[in-house]
Amino acid sequence: MKLSSISLSVALTITTSSTMRSASAFIPHQQRAAVLPTGGATRAFLFDKLFSTSSGKLPVMAEEDVMSPKAHGTSEKPVQKNLRWNCDFDTADRICNFNRHYAEHAGYWQTTEFLKSIKEEEQPIKFYDSVTGVHLFTAPVGRTMEEFLLESQKHGWPSFRDEETVWDSVRCLKDGECVSVTGTHLGHNIPDKSGNRYCINLVSVAGTPAES
Repeated sequence: MKLSSISLSVALTITTSSTMRSASAFIPHQQRAAVLPTGGATRAFLFDKLFSTSSGKLPVMAEEDVMSPKAHGTSEKPVQKNLRWNCDFDTADRICNFNRHYAEHAGYWQTTEFLKSIKEEEQPIKFYDSVTGVHLFTAPVGRTMEEFLLESQKHGWPSFRDEETVWDSVRCLKDGECVSVTGTHLGHNIPDKSGNRYCINLVSVAGTPAES
């Protein structure tokens, strides 16, 4: 039996709508609080989760409402108390939760314990959301540690590439702002001749891993 183009369009619309409504059932319960945004961002997130990441087009985009006001600025709670690499709590909380455009000062990451700790870190290094403890970046991937550090030193902030980004948890907005799916401000995408470059505040990714 052949379907008219109109019937096929209706069928696809119904199927997509049904899939959207049931999508959260396929996300483990333990991960929902950390991964799924609340309120108006949920529908956009589910659509993005189902379709955008499969297209291969990066960065993965989000709507503005992912950064809507919540219990603590754009997040549900403050940053963690004991951030890695001796990052400053007040600076981190301000940048992560009450900021959309500004950053830690250029080179700040080099004044922390980060460089001294590299030899003791499991490599590649995993970077976690300073608010939720969710895994956001892994570096270096596809390059050496020296190359990652040199690029970061050149630009003034830790600089990550597409393959170093955990796209289940990271999004970009139309103006280039880079955020977590739960509302943490991370930095900005500033592309160069090599492609997307995510210029990220170390204080935004200095969390300890969330308990599974």
